[in-house]
Amino acid sequence: MEKIEKTEQQWRDELDPAAYEVLRHQATERPFTGRYVNEKGDGVYRCAGCGNELFSSDTKFESGTGWPSFTDPVFGEAVETKSDVSHGMVRTEVTCARCGGHLGHVFDDGPGENGLRYCINSCALDLEPEPAAKRVVGE
Repeated sequence: MEKIEKTEQQWRDELDPAAYEVLRHQATERPFTGRYVNEKGDGVYRCAGCGNELFSSDTKFESGTGWPSFTDPVFGEAVETKSDVSHGMVRTEVTCARCGGHLGHVFDDGPGENGLRYCINSCALDLEPEPAAKRVVGE
């Protein structure tokens, strides 16, 4: 995957303030405030910084945590993880593999086969809705 590199000023110019703080400075949205917390539509969640495909609505679930949660990325190389020991906690940070933007964290208490819960900030995502299925006349 080709990496995207930009200056901090380019990121600041291209992103809205909330997305800039989350993606470039590892900030976190307040729980239950993000636009995708209660989203039920079908589609692909892309990185708000670079458009990289990250998560499918098929893997989104209601975790009750206040952030959109997913069981798996769209493909294994879509995200990268690293240890995060900030705020007196030991967590695993999730970043976009293409632009390095902070997305959120992954925990081992998810409902899927792998037991993971990718807890992601809404402002780090853009939902690309699936096109409505074309209805065939006469069926």
